[in-house]
Amino acid sequence: MNIGMDEILQTIRMVQMENLDIRTVTMGISLLDCADSDFEKMNQRVFEKIMSYAKNLKATAEQTEKEFGVPIINKRISITPIAEILGNATVEQTVELAKTLDRTAKELGVDFIGGFSALVHKGMSKGDETLLKALPEALSVTERVCASVSVGTTRTGINMDAVRQLGFIIKDAAERTREQNGIACAKLVVFCNPVEDNPFMAGAFHGAGEGEAVINVGVSGPGVVLNALKRHPNVDLGEVSDIIKKTVFKITRAGEFIGREVAKRLGVPFGIMDLSLAPTNALNDSVAEILEEIGLERVGTHGTIAALALMNDAVKKGGAMASSYVGGLSGAFIPVSEDNGMIRGIVDGALTLSKLEAMTCVCSVGLDMIAVSGDVTPAALSGMIADEAAIGMINKKTTAVRVIPVPGSKEGDMIEFGGLLGRAPVIGVNPYSPEKMINRGGRIPAPLQALIN
Repeated sequence: MNIGMDEILQTIRMVQMENLDIRTVTMGISLLDCADSDFEKMNQRVFEKIMSYAKNLKATAEQTEKEFGVPIINKRISITPIAEILGNATVEQTVELAKTLDRTAKELGVDFIGGFSALVHKGMSKGDETLLKALPEALSVTERVCASVSVGTTRTGINMDAVRQLGFIIKDAAERTREQNGIACAKLVVFCNPVEDNPFMAGAFHGAGEGEAVINVGVSGPGVVLNALKRHPNVDLGEVSDIIKKTVFKITRAGEFIGREVAKRLGVPFGIMDLSLAPTNALNDSVAEILEEIGLERVGTHGTIAALALMNDAVKKGGAMASSYVGGLSGAFIPVSEDNGMIRGIVDGALTLSKLEAMTCVCSVGLDMIAVSGDVTPAALSGMIADEAAIGMINKKTTAVRVIPVPGSKEGDMIEFGGLLGRAPVIGVNPYSPEKMINRGGRIPAPLQALIN
């Protein structure tokens, strides 16, 4: 990549004044060769392999950050979905493996390790069943382990037996971490159409189509996009799109440059650039505020989906022009607890759960970091998962659910999660039950869109 002096100066301004950062440098590591019928051997192999590949990840990222002046906020690891190597391991052994992953992450100094995962969109292997049973305890006794479950794809349909089970798993995980406002659920994502190279947590895993090790980068710049739009308050929507495209082009160039430098220094291939705009609780670092700058009085009002579609499309176009290696999720995250504008929209009554669902039709992922009352039923949670999976399945896109039933809470309460996870108002849930449908089980068949050959 040839970086000009004008791009360097623009990047410096974006870092110093507009919250530009590399949100995450994530090392993907294959653990397929760690499988062993002897659990103790497998457990040790997993520890040794991750330590071997990632021993310099944190130090290298920090040195690169220091040299080039672009903050790298998170250093993370993604691994082969653990269910694929469990074999005949017991639930107790699977929990022990989660503790090993947690200890490994702490020793390496990385923020999270993702891939305590299972892909069950068409059925469950013995390892899948074991992992799902282990999830509530594993997530409640670890700090840095993240989990995900794929319950549907456009090609296979939706595994409603798994969807039903996950309603109970989420409730159990929340109850086990009652004193931390159900925080275990913040580390669990339920997917439709998951991608194999996602660098963002909690849904990252190192897919079967990936190589031995890779560096994937997630760069984020809501503040940069917001400030660019503020400099042009009266342009038409076509020009709004153009401003976003040009801004994201610069963000992507900076992110790929840093990512390639980290990969080169670590001696592993560079994988992809994830273009997702990911907000934080920092001032003016909000996706919702971009939508409001486009012209909404408050996010959630009529026109929100159109504004989000415009922004998401412009992000993809700008990024695709800047890099030939765009991957991951690449769109716009709308996590409620991590976005001050989203929080304000719910508190003011402009943004509802139904509107958030509708927004996921045109954004990157799905219902993300949403707090609901502790008395929500497992069937209602399964219904939310099924709805999001259906949106992803029909539209051939990734959708996900990361919802937190906060024990003892009620609608309107403000829940503090702390750190990057922020805070969230408890949002209202439809009082009518989908339990009969959820209990039918079976599989929702793949849609006509699956017949593409």
